[in-house]
Amino acid sequence: MMINSLLDNDFYKFTMQYAVVKLFPKARAKYEFINRGKHVFPEGFAEELRSAIADLSRLHLTPQEKRYFATTCPYIAPTYFDFLQGYRYDPSEVHIEQRGGELRIAIEGYWYRTILWEVPIMSLICELYYRMTDQQRQSDEQVAATAQGKIERYRNLGVTIAEFGTRRRHSYAVHRLVVQALRTAGEGTFIGTSNVHMAMLNQTKPIGTHAHEWFMFHAAKYGYKMANLLGLEHWSDVYRGDLGIALSDTYTTDVFFTQFDKKLTKLFDGVRHDSGDPLAFADRAIEHYQRHGIDPLSKTIIFSDGLNEEKVTRITEHCVGRIGFSFGIGTNFTNDVGLAPMNIVIKMTEAFPEEAQWTPVIKLSDEPGKHTGDAETIALAKQILHIPSYAP
Repeated sequence: MMINSLLDNDFYKFTMQYAVVKLFPKARAKYEFINRGKHVFPEGFAEELRSAIADLSRLHLTPQEKRYFATTCPYIAPTYFDFLQGYRYDPSEVHIEQRGGELRIAIEGYWYRTILWEVPIMSLICELYYRMTDQQRQSDEQVAATAQGKIERYRNLGVTIAEFGTRRRHSYAVHRLVVQALRTAGEGTFIGTSNVHMAMLNQTKPIGTHAHEWFMFHAAKYGYKMANLLGLEHWSDVYRGDLGIALSDTYTTDVFFTQFDKKLTKLFDGVRHDSGDPLAFADRAIEHYQRHGIDPLSKTIIFSDGLNEEKVTRITEHCVGRIGFSFGIGTNFTNDVGLAPMNIVIKMTEAFPEEAQWTPVIKLSDEPGKHTGDAETIALAKQILHIPSYAP
């Protein structure tokens, strides 16, 4: 098995799952695979992927994993860990087709169940792709040395770094090597990983809060103008001040800061940048905090958009002494093995709130290439949110 733990998933999937179980237990969701990189999949790939997904149904939360998770996250009620202990992946929720080199994947079911599929399926796609196309990576020693060199240079820069690379990792083996190297060589700089399984193995902290789908669902249920506001209100209702980093770009940063009122601005510890110009975003965040009478140095920006050493250095030089900041680095850690990383995503496409109907959902990030959803719904959302048609 390429995935051998239920916790081999991103932390924000579990934190959102807990919130969904509490607030929206009857909601349903659909997700689809998006092949941004136009990768051509080899013959028989769909069959191999189905087999790997079927294997996931054997996974269950072990007593040791349950103790670790509950101890590490005391702000999550014990009832959730009992629920997670009984959770099993259901492969019937995942539908896979292959036509030539084209791969299609659709996921459908109750949101509280299907929310866990995205990350493991993406990691399986990557690992199988490299294996079935017979692409040879660097040696274990080279992989570990590369990660160690990066974290040492980040330490010299005086920044803090988390690893966010589960979804597009080269493989489980590479991921484990990388986190071990970061943990060993990154004392004081490496602050944790988004992967709960890797955090447990390395006795470090799982990092994360929520993802775009949280706000996309809120738009389907409450409308675009209320999605950010109610999404954050509901998050604070569940976590009562913990997990206080707000994702800012589901419907563009400008719309987010308009809806990020003084109460929420004071309540949340900071914001996460995931698309668009990071320096412009930092300036926008600093101005927003100052306008509300808040010292920007008391808040934090988590930068997480396609980072590498050059980008981290540039952002650090721009932000130091002006606002708190930290970095979440994904593919540049877990898929820097001498091969081209894959460019793939799985996104929610429709939501079915309780007592409603299937509703298309979209994401309007600050980069046009990261938009997801159909053109008609995107145009409607831009009209409702007063986003110019020429804007990203």
